[in-house]
Amino acid sequence: MLPESPTAADPTRVRTVSWSDPLASFQTGSKLSGLDWLRAMINGDLAPPPFAALMGMTMVSVERGVAVFAALPGEYLYNPLGVVHGALAMTLLDSAMGCAVHTTLPAGVGYTTVETKVNFVRPITASSGRIVCEGKVIHRGETIATAEGRVVAEAGGKLLAHGTTTCFIRKP
Repeated sequence: MLPESPTAADPTRVRTVSWSDPLASFQTGSKLSGLDWLRAMINGDLAPPPFAALMGMTMVSVERGVAVFAALPGEYLYNPLGVVHGALAMTLLDSAMGCAVHTTLPAGVGYTTVETKVNFVRPITASSGRIVCEGKVIHRGETIATAEGRVVAEAGGKLLAHGTTTCFIRKP
């Protein structure tokens, strides 16, 4: 995933992304509680989903009702306005808030995001440095769960985005 440095003759950058078979991780992980499944990913026992490699995201930590993700923004995520596209903050929030809900689920029970609301507070650029997103469960019912999340710059702690989500609990 290391970008090659552009030259004056060729300003093109290259980014190579590798990932593992997502179905293999799903088949093993779905037999674990949500918390154990996510811990297995953090420990390297199960591969993370392919989109995490594509976006440059990593899961940092989980505990019951809380999930933390991080990313190092790069120019490969820039939009035409010269800042990181909001999809990075949105994806971090969706992942952290959803995984916070997932940590509360028993083996064989899943969830899906029904609705997400995001507020983008500050622009994110490559110079923002590593950004961190923490998701926390607000309410966990039998069929509906809600969570909130915040994306901050690791250095200095400035708020970059925040949001809420509603998830539907899917029982087998």
